Amino acid sequence: MALDLSAVRAETPGLQHGAHMLACGAALMPQVVVDAITDHIQLEAKIGGYEAAAQQSEVLDGVYDDVARLLGAKPQEIALMENATAAWCQVFYGLQLKPGDRVLTCQAEYAANYVAYLQRAARDGIIIEVIPSDERGAIDMAALEAMLATPAALISITWIPTNGGLVNPAAGVGALAKKHNVPYLLDACQAVGQMPVNVAELGCDYLSATGRKFLRGPRGTGFLYIREDMIATTEPAVIDLFAAQWVEVNRYELRPDARRFENWENAYALRAGLGAAVRYALDIGMDAIQNRAWGLAERLRSGLCQQAGITLHDAGDTNCAIVSFSLADADSHAVAAYMEDCGISIGTSTPSSTLLDAKARDLPTMLRAAPHYYNAEAEIDHLLACLENFAKTAS
Repeated sequence: MALDLSAVRAETPGLQHGAHMLACGAALMPQVVVDAITDHIQLEAKIGGYEAAAQQSEVLDGVYDDVARLLGAKPQEIALMENATAAWCQVFYGLQLKPGDRVLTCQAEYAANYVAYLQRAARDGIIIEVIPSDERGAIDMAALEAMLATPAALISITWIPTNGGLVNPAAGVGALAKKHNVPYLLDACQAVGQMPVNVAELGCDYLSATGRKFLRGPRGTGFLYIREDMIATTEPAVIDLFAAQWVEVNRYELRPDARRFENWENAYALRAGLGAAVRYALDIGMDAIQNRAWGLAERLRSGLCQQAGITLHDAGDTNCAIVSFSLADADSHAVAAYMEDCGISIGTSTPSSTLLDAKARDLPTMLRAAPHYYNAEAEIDHLLACLENFAKTAS
């Protein structure tokens, strides 16, 4: 369906309180998501948690189908998790990596993933190798193929980093992973919700994502995709009585589907909200969402380039709806606070969030703006005007 901006904005209550341009952190939920959460909470309060889950089982179980449709996957390949990190860690810490095993990652890898690599390097003796970036800052595909001439145990990359606007060539990485028979773990935390995602086209074996960012779901939700023929050979890092059945005194049996990565207790109200968010996005259409969000980001970049003292820090030939920049001689936290006073929500990104990339590119603490499809062009222009005014008052 066509994107009806007036309807979308009317269905987004948070826009009544200012211009929110931090979808890369936690986007504004549409009212239908808020209603799904509160309706379930009210039902739990009325009849009890177990009873509410049983009464709403068809809707709650349908969230697996919703997420599968979003990713071009099968419902049995989906696990619903409390966040993207939990999803990613269940796979990464579950993989039987041995001393000397090579794990290939990218220069713009997110800190939460990289510290996990470091822990397993110290504990298990794995070797972390960083794929070089090309001259534009994306993964150098020729360099990756050269690295794969020597057997690797895992390719694990971030598709869209937390900053920098970069869109790594995730599908190209998947093609090389398949060619060299290397498992491929893709962090799609910033990608899902702002662009179409199809796991078959990506060629990934595992994909982790969150509900709270561009997907516009509630905090405390995430999901994991695991390719069907990898499920039986991948044991979760942690299991409970939902993931496995205790069949003999000395034996358990894991579930045959991706839900082996889940545990029994979860927030059903948030799950209902996640399902509503996925369906809302699918009803609008991911192509329409991408075109709108990326177009607004380009409007912002164009305006920033026309202002003195602004440095854009976006990388790659393809830029997404995350815009990273800094203002000369200005503290980024102070600028973000000034924007908040102007009724505009943007954020900051410190070098520690992508330390390898920050060191390689000598990045400062940056400002990070992420407009989404519900934003208006006038809000972009207002942000630009406020930045210009900040620069004048600070000089």
